[in-house]
Amino acid sequence: MRIVELSDIQKARSTIQNVIHRTSTLVSRTFSERLGTELFLKRENEQKTGSFKIRGAYNKIASLTAEEKRRGVIACSAGNHAQGVALSARLAGVKAHIVMPESAALVKIEATRDYGAEVILNGDYYDTAQDHARTLAAERGFVFIPPFEDPHIIAGQGTLGLELVEDAKDLDTVIVPIGGGGLISGVAVAVKALNPKCRVLGVQSVRAPGMAEAFKTKALGGAVKAASTIADGIAVKKPSPHIYENYISKYVDDIATVTEDEIAEAIVLLMERAKAVVEGAGATGLAALMAGKLKPGKRCAVVLSGGNIDMNIVEKVIERGLSRHGRLSRFSVVVDDVPGMLSRITACLAQQKANILQVEHDRISSDLALLETRIDLLVESNSEEHAKRIKAELKGLGLRLL
Repeated sequence: MRIVELSDIQKARSTIQNVIHRTSTLVSRTFSERLGTELFLKRENEQKTGSFKIRGAYNKIASLTAEEKRRGVIACSAGNHAQGVALSARLAGVKAHIVMPESAALVKIEATRDYGAEVILNGDYYDTAQDHARTLAAERGFVFIPPFEDPHIIAGQGTLGLELVEDAKDLDTVIVPIGGGGLISGVAVAVKALNPKCRVLGVQSVRAPGMAEAFKTKALGGAVKAASTIADGIAVKKPSPHIYENYISKYVDDIATVTEDEIAEAIVLLMERAKAVVEGAGATGLAALMAGKLKPGKRCAVVLSGGNIDMNIVEKVIERGLSRHGRLSRFSVVVDDVPGMLSRITACLAQQKANILQVEHDRISSDLALLETRIDLLVESNSEEHAKRIKAELKGLGLRLL
């Protein structure tokens, strides 16, 4: 397979520039001050289809022959590549078939259909979906559009790197999420060619760390267990040998992993401070910086790779992220089941200026005495210190906290 060079990425930009958005690269004063750097956010959540994937997908489909276009294309994806291929195919007048894992977010499934593709649900993870897509390609003659392991795909994604170097001069660090590795490969080739001293750093979810493990051990292992993660867009079990050997090992300076809590916190911070709706995969770069997993340097760019977050999990993500800051706290207390006890608790919370969001009673659990009740409270607090004061005041009432 041909290795992508800067000239390929420049050619890709000529191909796709009238189709994609040139997304903004803006300094975040809030995050710059917190992290002690000049931090730029590359907002691919503003891109057509809601992620960077259309860059590579359109470049690939545009490279097909007329006969290949007549046969139609097929792709596999947890969502963002699916939408990129679907829209690119529609713009090129090509029929698209997309195999998606059964666990894919509903918002991404529906969006893919809305772009005109036929969606086929198969398997639990991306890797299973890919096997099925390749089988269908062989049986029905479709052209397979890979999500990352293809020079046209990598070159298309690399156009993001060209924009970064042009829009944020003299960067010393670029941080990019890694799933299969197509995005960081293209970005790294572009950035290193134009600014050789700039570090390129990758981030993965700790629940799907295949490429991070390969980078750390300097060797590819087998497939790792990819658990369910809110960073579903980068949940790839088996690292690509081609991507690792020809791009990651040569151009990437370090790879960190981040937890679900750290990703959730970053999603919430981006909503609050940058007014940016970013999916789990897209928030991993900021998560790594906020958690101290990566060092930003003096002028750092973080790629917010996509914004296609499932609205069904937003509430959970927000609660998880706010909890990390002590702004949402859950308290469980066991009290005597007598009149007036709840009013004592609520009066205590009111005195502490804490807002009660939810109250639940449990009188029947086997671990409760006959005349006891458990009260679960979801409380809005303003900091970790505030939450600790609330806990201390509840204990001061003589209550048993669980």
